[in-house]
Amino acid sequence: MMRKVSVDKGVVFGGGRLVFIAGPCVIESRDMALALAERLTKLSARLRVPFIFKASFDKANRTSVDSFRGPGIDKGLETLAEVRQRFNVPVLTDVHEPWQCALAAQVCDVLQIPAFLARQTDLVVAAGETGAVVNVKKGQFMAPEDMAQVVRKIESTGNRRIVLCERGSSFGYRNLVVDMRSFPVMRETGYPVVMDATHSVQRPGGLGDASGGDGKYAPLLARAAVAAGVDGVFMETHVDPRKAKSDSANAIKFSEIEKLWKTLLAIDKAVKS
Repeated sequence: MMRKVSVDKGVVFGGGRLVFIAGPCVIESRDMALALAERLTKLSARLRVPFIFKASFDKANRTSVDSFRGPGIDKGLETLAEVRQRFNVPVLTDVHEPWQCALAAQVCDVLQIPAFLARQTDLVVAAGETGAVVNVKKGQFMAPEDMAQVVRKIESTGNRRIVLCERGSSFGYRNLVVDMRSFPVMRETGYPVVMDATHSVQRPGGLGDASGGDGKYAPLLARAAVAAGVDGVFMETHVDPRKAKSDSANAIKFSEIEKLWKTLLAIDKAVKS
């Protein structure tokens, strides 16, 4: 039986409505984050869709030591708190170390475990102990069946507010593929499953000192995942992806988001009918 995972502001994973998670890869500046959050919340209100704003205060696993990582936890959480209060929208952010979890949970509705860290017991347990919703990205090196053990780690804290996320599997060097069977397999844990459309087309380290990607295929994978019955879609977006300071090759241009969301909603309706 599928567990419903309530977030806030009426957003529920596994409640029968497709949930959208969207925002920039990283907080490039306060003004940029607020401006994009305003556009996304207005769009979600117009389309009447459940929406969570996402942005990272730190991208700790960048390819190069010279890559932009974000404003850090203090300024980053200040910005996310302002987004949440000003636009009345739930927010999601990544955590990379156990000590960050309690601080982030004071501001954020959803704590996200990056794919590289899905097996880090101390981190996933610390996230679970906050009581916040925990969205765990399946490691690129993990079988979907392996996520059952990650679920057990979080459940050991008494937290049952868990969401699992597909973001592709390593297929040779610098390439990812998505096995559509992973969605029903991970749902067998009893928890909702989300598709990360933009990271699934990433080419890790593909540019030498940065990751590349095939962003033009992200909408295709999002459509396929919704047809396969996922409970939500995660996508990174930017007003001008070419200027994005992280994952510029994968982000979907904001001007294309409305059309994509409408398409995904139509597919979801067809599947559920």
